[in-house]
Amino acid sequence: MSLNSHLTELRRKHQSLSEAVERAQRAPGADAMQIAQMKKQKLRIKEEISRLSMT
Repeated sequence: MSLNSHLTELRRKHQSLSEAVERAQRAPGADAMQIAQMKKQKLRIKEEISRLSMT
């Protein structure tokens, strides 16, 4: 997988997680732990995107 396609896939996953977090936060009775885990995963992806974009 080329760097550009890997970055594209990471950005797609990041966007998908953003949408999932928003939906979960709007849902009544949302699981706060699950939302926190999604946010952490989203942050790890963002950090990887930043790291790879600098090379």
